[in-house]
Amino acid sequence: MDPKELFIAAYQKYITRPGAESLLNWLLSTDFFEAPASSKYHSSFSGGLVRHTLNVFDRMRQNCVYEFGMACGGSIPFPESETESIAVVALLHDICKADFYQTEFKNRKIYSEYGTHRDNRGTYSWESVPVYTIAEKFPFGHGEKSVFLICEHMRLTREEAMAIRYHMGDFSDRNTGKVYEMCPLALQLHVADLQATYLDEAGQNNKKEG
Repeated sequence: MDPKELFIAAYQKYITRPGAESLLNWLLSTDFFEAPASSKYHSSFSGGLVRHTLNVFDRMRQNCVYEFGMACGGSIPFPESETESIAVVALLHDICKADFYQTEFKNRKIYSEYGTHRDNRGTYSWESVPVYTIAEKFPFGHGEKSVFLICEHMRLTREEAMAIRYHMGDFSDRNTGKVYEMCPLALQLHVADLQATYLDEAGQNNKKEG
């Protein structure tokens, strides 16, 4: 299955609360499945956003359900019966990036032996290449924007809302540490987001996986 099919299959399997179908239909009406995960930092290629989302979901399920299950004194803080919350926060934490980027063309130096210009790096030619730029239509923050967009279609628990709102780990906000103390789901989402970005997607900037 391609990433879009994998996302839809996971979404429909695990997210079954009222409003889930409406939210999925909205996502399908946007560029969510074609958008990059960032303009230039990680998974900055067409389809990068949904690939990143699936990486976060896979990491979070492994961390929450399997690694920290029976190892926690016999308790299971994130059992399979609570996978819906894991799916909600992992699959939807970055929907704020739907209809967020646009493509522009910029001149860039392309180095090769056939270049018509020279600098201290060698010979090069100027070539017009597509780049992603931000075209924000709803300036409402990052995590908070995702929470708002979700709540237009379905309800979140307080824990889910906090997890999505604070998934970036911005410790300039003094509430971040408090949220992670109160809400293990929030901390687990932040950790999974970091793992997906810096481990699973390392070296994938500006190119699509084979």
